[in-house]
Amino acid sequence: MSQAITHRAPMQGDNLDQSYRTFLAELEARGELIRFQKPVHPTQNMSAVEWKTYAELGKASLFTKIEGHPGWTACSQIVADRRKWAIGLGLDEATFLQDIGERFRKPIPATPYAGKAPVKDVKLLGNQASLLDLPAMQVSARDSARYIPSGITFVKDPDTGVGNLSLHRQQINGRDKTGFVMLPRHARAVYDKYSARGLPMPVAIVIGVHPAIWLSAGYTTSPGIDELGLAGGLLGQSIRTVKCETVDIDVPAEAEIVLEGELLPGNHLEPEGPFGEVTGTYPDPGQAHVFRLKAITRRRDAIYYALHCGFPPTDTQSTTGLGIELATMEHLRVVDGGLDLLDVRLLTVSGLMTLVIKLRPKVEGQAKTALMAALAGPYQQPKMAIAVDDDIDASDLRQIMWSLATRVRADRDVILIPNVKVWGLDNASPVIPGVEAFQRVGTKWMIDATKPAVTLPKERARFDMALPPNFDAVDIKDFLP
Repeated sequence: MSQAITHRAPMQGDNLDQSYRTFLAELEARGELIRFQKPVHPTQNMSAVEWKTYAELGKASLFTKIEGHPGWTACSQIVADRRKWAIGLGLDEATFLQDIGERFRKPIPATPYAGKAPVKDVKLLGNQASLLDLPAMQVSARDSARYIPSGITFVKDPDTGVGNLSLHRQQINGRDKTGFVMLPRHARAVYDKYSARGLPMPVAIVIGVHPAIWLSAGYTTSPGIDELGLAGGLLGQSIRTVKCETVDIDVPAEAEIVLEGELLPGNHLEPEGPFGEVTGTYPDPGQAHVFRLKAITRRRDAIYYALHCGFPPTDTQSTTGLGIELATMEHLRVVDGGLDLLDVRLLTVSGLMTLVIKLRPKVEGQAKTALMAALAGPYQQPKMAIAVDDDIDASDLRQIMWSLATRVRADRDVILIPNVKVWGLDNASPVIPGVEAFQRVGTKWMIDATKPAVTLPKERARFDMALPPNFDAVDIKDFLP
């Protein structure tokens, strides 16, 4: 895609382009994406350029000249903040989480694509297919190899036929082989079923899709939930799919790239890592299952998604963080139906380990109850939760730190919860002896940074922000030349 990106609105009726091309065009049209036409190298500087482009300028990147990969285009940092997510999903930032939750509750099943699918423009079977052709990056300096962290894994339960989508990092170990890291969740349960029968697990790895599909793949749901149906609900239309060439799996027809293959059975493991993880640190090298490539299909001018995973801010923290925010909001509403919950924010700068809950307390103790529920939610990543009042912007670190400094009495408002199961990538917490490295026990903690004494307005007023008169009414743009 060295040509101009075709531009049109991101949400347009039944004929919506379900790739991420329309989204990239919209980002570029709104000044949210920078097009780089000077050469970059996948292992020498491409990662540093795209990371600094977002960290210093807040922009996504599009690379049109990649050394060693003529004709390829790649993008990165395309959903690194809520504004970009809102553009991609066609939603209002003000009601973002609520709207996604509503759409997820109305799934729409996928349907077959009519005609020749764009992802079938190029078909490379057997020895024709090579993972080395992809402009995959060495993302962090101590990564053991080039990695594919942007692939959505499509598998199918051999007993029920129900599909599952998930995200797994893949270390490129040759033309047709990658490592494949699986946590003990849904995809691993499906793999165990195949392996128990002595069979390889058929897999399709999909790279480059509409943000609705990407978000649904990264959202943790109950086993048996159709993530493509969630994506259809989020888009408001059915996801159009096509069958793979060498495995019995249906994939989005308008994706950029599909890697078809299988995972070797019998818990076959090979050395893997280190890799700069979503925490922003390097977990110890370990072992991973093995993916064998059978075919590659792709668009003729495929755009590779050069996802950055490592020190924040990156798309990785933003994607997982959005799933945590959604799940936490839904969880808190079930725990306390009377909770006046205004916002949930995952501080991506913390490597996914800090949640901020914005609420309007109605009774004493409600904030601490919400904090306990948040730390016992569907995701293990958060180990610290902070509650703030309705006058605090839960995404503004300055305001959060101010609230911590002026409203917290540590002996009363900082609570430690020791000896609990924590996230497997939390290097600060010890591994449980005798079990796999992803099992850790540590301490979670919560901070109530809301104003004290809900029932005493005068007491709460002592903790108000000292702001200028008519602060909310003044728009500085009205006074600029």
